[in-house]
Amino acid sequence: MRGAEIPAVKDLVFVGGGHSHALVLRAFAMKPLPGLRLTVINPGPAAPYTGMLPGLIAGHYRRDEIMIDLVRLARQAGARVILDRATGIDRDRRLVQLAKSPPVAYDLLSLDIGIGSDLPGIPGYGDHAVAAKPLGRYAEVWEAFLARALPAPRLVIIGGGVGGVELALASHHRLTSLGRAPQITVVDRDALLPNIGQAARATLLRHLQAAGIRAITGAEATRITAETVALTTGETLAADFILSVAGSRPQGWLANTGLALHDGFVSVGPSLQSSDPLIFAAGDCAHLAHAPRPKAGVFAVREAPILDHNLRAALTGGTMRRYQPQSDYLKLVSTGGRGAVADKFGLRSGGGWLWRVKDRIDRRFMAMFTAGTAMTQPPPPPSPPHVTGLREAMGDKPLCGGCGAKLGAEGLAAALAGLPAPRRSDVLSGRGDDAAVLKAGQGVQVITTDHMRAFVHDPRLMARLAAIHALGDIFAMGAQPQAALAQVILPRLSDTLAARSLAEIMDAAAEVFAEAGADVVGGHSSIGAELTIGFTVTGLADHPIAKSGAQPGDVLILTKPLGTGTILAAEMALARSPGLILGEAVATCLASMAHSLAPAAQALAPHAHAMTDVTGFGLAGHLLELCDASGTGATLHLADLPLLPAAETLAAAGEASSLAPQNRAACLGRIAGAVTSPRAALLFDPQTCGGLLAAVPAKAAPALLAALPDARAIGEITAGPARIALR
Repeated sequence: MRGAEIPAVKDLVFVGGGHSHALVLRAFAMKPLPGLRLTVINPGPAAPYTGMLPGLIAGHYRRDEIMIDLVRLARQAGARVILDRATGIDRDRRLVQLAKSPPVAYDLLSLDIGIGSDLPGIPGYGDHAVAAKPLGRYAEVWEAFLARALPAPRLVIIGGGVGGVELALASHHRLTSLGRAPQITVVDRDALLPNIGQAARATLLRHLQAAGIRAITGAEATRITAETVALTTGETLAADFILSVAGSRPQGWLANTGLALHDGFVSVGPSLQSSDPLIFAAGDCAHLAHAPRPKAGVFAVREAPILDHNLRAALTGGTMRRYQPQSDYLKLVSTGGRGAVADKFGLRSGGGWLWRVKDRIDRRFMAMFTAGTAMTQPPPPPSPPHVTGLREAMGDKPLCGGCGAKLGAEGLAAALAGLPAPRRSDVLSGRGDDAAVLKAGQGVQVITTDHMRAFVHDPRLMARLAAIHALGDIFAMGAQPQAALAQVILPRLSDTLAARSLAEIMDAAAEVFAEAGADVVGGHSSIGAELTIGFTVTGLADHPIAKSGAQPGDVLILTKPLGTGTILAAEMALARSPGLILGEAVATCLASMAHSLAPAAQALAPHAHAMTDVTGFGLAGHLLELCDASGTGATLHLADLPLLPAAETLAAAGEASSLAPQNRAACLGRIAGAVTSPRAALLFDPQTCGGLLAAVPAKAAPALLAALPDARAIGEITAGPARIALR
């Protein structure tokens, strides 16, 4: 059976994007388990690799070089990603509770949520300090601190273990390389570097002394302000940057799970199963009851193959394997510059060659997550001979989802050319505008339909986006949403998973339509090759806004940034670009798509002479439709176009939706000006959940732009013919 024909029957949910889970996801990408649906829950779209963090702080690595792109990895593994933070587990109902989203059901659950090094018990800590873990926020705050360009910055690092000393040396190297004179103090309630061999400890202490880094031992912080750290010794340290690397703290919500814990960490046995056999745990959040070990990334990495095997065994009835951690391991501690100290079995060595060894090890680890073959369209079969034109029809890339899967404008126009004009007197208009207009009492009812081929694996998110997209036509007509019918095609699933998925879809849809003031009143479902979600929506209006009312001198306002088609196509292709974390670009894109058009429509509708939503045919295509209907032309200012982060970078790298070439061809000869730049290419980018494009009187534009902070004035309407001039 082909993969699409094998029904998913079990939900395996990964909570957290730690090293163990990242490696297991990679294993599932390389060797899928038929019948399994994967879900990854993590607060952010990327997770830092701890081994390279000091190198980032020291300036040896770019941020994208140390981040594991969970969105990209999940795409390879066919997993859905939910960007949220877990807050609890309902073990009776097998639900993971989330901070911002509804609970997620599981059949088997794995935890790899890391630890924290914050100090919430110290007054002022939350407002004025940052923890080394979780690492993502620390890296961001550090870069912001560097941007302040203080000539003699004062740093206080609370925690004198290997991590604190390593980060103190890394901070000193980065600041001195920038021509600054840092004053760094490391504070610990005990002696520095307690868990490392004496020879390596002595070497690291010499590096601290050479860097002029002060060490205060036998002291704890008692209060933190914006510029000071008060100690139990009575001394108060001046500080511009305060970092905590003091030990490890478990996630607080674990205490309410009913799982067996050790000092707040999930207690697991040799199989990495918790006291609940349906819940596994690995990495720093787990306590190895049979072989306790300190918190270290090396154990998370070594646990991954065992976790992978045992999760599969739990799902298939196989035999579990035993994890036995090593008694000691090689510690390579960087010394700020491109040098390192090694410690294992009490041995010590140091120097530049060890940095090169560490760098090679770290880069080899990260290369496992950056590898991956882009999805390409399979070539036509060589034998027997295929029909002439098959290769051209298939194209050179896989079909996009969302509005990128639409029929091109020219093909659609040809197909609809023979459609007769409305015969009924109460059908005021049919094709040609965003929605059909029907007479309803003293006003009108508008009706539209839209559906989308899924481009994310999360049914709930896909339903939310499909509903927002379908409402776009109603809002573009200046109507108030009234009712919606759902059309859902589910992929083959077990009865249990089908019910879960449909419930998630309808719950998300009902929420979106309720927010818009409409009701979901029914619909239809079926089983097919892939997830497809659509809605037929009605709305009410006194005077609908058509595309045909634009007037010369009107200002063109666009309410959302462009680039969704390019970013989603790049994610499907597993694109890579130096300096770019694709998962973060995708997360920002999806967040923009999930914004309702209701506030913009309410502001624009009373003023707009003409309005449409920018969707599958791209900004240029939809603007030309508006110009055709109004008998006008338009000028666009390329520099003023709002773009999603990374969209222009990806366009410059040649990434584009499968529909973009048809969109460009449909505009051929109707755009005056160069359309060869990456920014201009985004004029033809198909948008899913795109913004409203409104032609408004020039005198109304300033107030509207002030009321809609995300909107931009991108050009103006001119006298005909119906062409676009680029400026």
